[in-house]
Amino acid sequence: MQLTSDGHKVCLNAVIDAFADDIDHAQLVKLYGQESAGQKHYSPAQGIGVRTESALGNPDPKHISTSCVERQNLTMRMSTRRFTRLINAFSTKVKNHAAAISLHYMHYNFCRIHQTLRVTPAMAAGISGHVSSVAKLIALLGQ
Repeated sequence: MQLTSDGHKVCLNAVIDAFADDIDHAQLVKLYGQESAGQKHYSPAQGIGVRTESALGNPDPKHISTSCVERQNLTMRMSTRRFTRLINAFSTKVKNHAAAISLHYMHYNFCRIHQTLRVTPAMAAGISGHVSSVAKLIALLGQ
């Protein structure tokens, strides 16, 4: 784990281990101003800019974006109630939290047919040749 000059954590070791020199990787850092008075709990601070940091290879500046990860975060929040604020369906144990995230991603990638793909993401990637059932997913929990 590395820290950038302003203290952001960057997990480059996993990227390097997985892709060696065959990757262009950069980080988009969003810069925020002071939080608005009276709005601290519900509203994020106002965005004041972005900064890009090239980490590996030679990434194309036109493709440095947070769109994919922001969409994945939205999907996670909307699909898993424990990520929604102001409810009591949160995890009190890290083990339970990790299990909930794992269930979400297994269902999302192996059981759910996506409208744009017309298959599951696992099938589109060639990892699986069929749509897994929720019953099969539940059976994996006992292993």
